[in-house]
Amino acid sequence: MSLFNVYPLFDVNLVKAHDVFVYDENKTKYLDLYGGHAVMSIGHTHPTYVKNVSKQLKNIGFYSNSIQNPLQQELVAKIQKLSGCDTYSLFLCNSGAEANENALKLASFHTKKKKVIAFKNSFHGRTSAAVAATDNPKIVAPINGQQEVDFFELGDLKGVEASLKENDTCAIIIECIQGVGGLDESTIEFYQGLEKLAKQYEVLLIADEIQSGFGRTGDFFAFQKHQIQPDIISMAKGMGNGFPVGGILIHNKIEASFGLLGTTFGGNHLACAASLAVLEVLEQEKLLQNANKMCSYFLEKSKSVSKLKKVKGRGLMLGLEFDFPIKELRKALIFKHHIFTGSAKNPNLLRILPPLTIQASHIDMLFDALNKEL
Repeated sequence: MSLFNVYPLFDVNLVKAHDVFVYDENKTKYLDLYGGHAVMSIGHTHPTYVKNVSKQLKNIGFYSNSIQNPLQQELVAKIQKLSGCDTYSLFLCNSGAEANENALKLASFHTKKKKVIAFKNSFHGRTSAAVAATDNPKIVAPINGQQEVDFFELGDLKGVEASLKENDTCAIIIECIQGVGGLDESTIEFYQGLEKLAKQYEVLLIADEIQSGFGRTGDFFAFQKHQIQPDIISMAKGMGNGFPVGGILIHNKIEASFGLLGTTFGGNHLACAASLAVLEVLEQEKLLQNANKMCSYFLEKSKSVSKLKKVKGRGLMLGLEFDFPIKELRKALIFKHHIFTGSAKNPNLLRILPPLTIQASHIDMLFDALNKEL
C-alpha cells in the first residue's frame, strides 16, 4: 500500500518545533513564516497550549455531542469576549471546508433557496458546496458542479445585484481578504454594499474567516475593519493552532432545531481545550497588537527589496508581489536560507503567514535573505 499521491512535497522531514522555528531530522533549524497555511496562530508547542491540551487528554479527550460539554460554553464566552460578536451562536466542527459547508447549508435551510454568489479567485474548501464556491475549476468534480454558483469580480456590486434579482440566491460568501487567491481586498464601500444587498434581497452574508480570523489581520476578524455584520462567520485554521477545530458563528436571527446540523468529532473536549488555549494566549500576550506592530515593521523593511511590485494584505496575513514567478525564490528561501514561506494562485506572490508571536528579528531574517537572492 502507498499514500495517495496528491501533494507535491518538499524534501524536508520536520520532527520538532518551537515558537516560530521548526527543525528537521538533521537538526537543521528553519524559520516558519507560513505556519502550515496560517494554522500556527500562537506558535509551535506553546507551553500554555501544551499544558492545557495535555491536561485535558489526561481527563477526557472525546465524547460525542450527545452529552453536556461545559468546555463548549467556555469557548463561546471567550470568543464573544475577544471578538465582540455578541449576537451570535456557535456551531463547532473540524475544519474550514466543513465550516463553510455548514454555513452554506444553513443559508439554504434558512432562505429555502439554493444558488450561491461567490467571487473570482476565491477559495472556500474542497468539499461539495464549498468547492463549488471556489474559483478553481481544476478541483471541482462533476458531482460538485451541480451546485449553482455565480462568480463576480471583487468590487462588482452591480453584477451581484443583477444576480440577486433572479431571486434564487441563498448566500453571498466572501473572504474579506482572499487567501489562496492572492491577498486581494476590496473597499469598505464594497463590503458595506454587499451587506446592504444581502438584507435587501433576504439572502445571508457569509464571511469566510478561515484564514483571516482569530487575530491574523490585527483585528479578531478581517470583516471588522469594514464595520459590517455578517449573518454567518466561518472559522478554523488558527482557531486550534494545529488541532483540527472549525466552527461557524450564526446570527441569532437564524433559528436552530434538533438535527439541523451535526458532527461526530466537532466540539470535542480536546478541540475545545486547544482553542481555549489559543484564546488565552492571544489575550495574555496581546498578539493582535503584535500583529499590527509587526505589520508596520514588515512594511518598512519591504522598502529595501528590489524587484518588489507591491505588498498586499494586513496584520500578519501578508504577500510580497514581484514582477516574476516566485517558485524558484521560494525554493531558495527553504533550501539555502531555511525559511518557509507560501505561494498563491497568483504565481508572482510570496505569502507570509507566520505565528502571531513573530518578532522584528525574525522579519529581519526574511529580508536579509530576500536581498541576498535579489
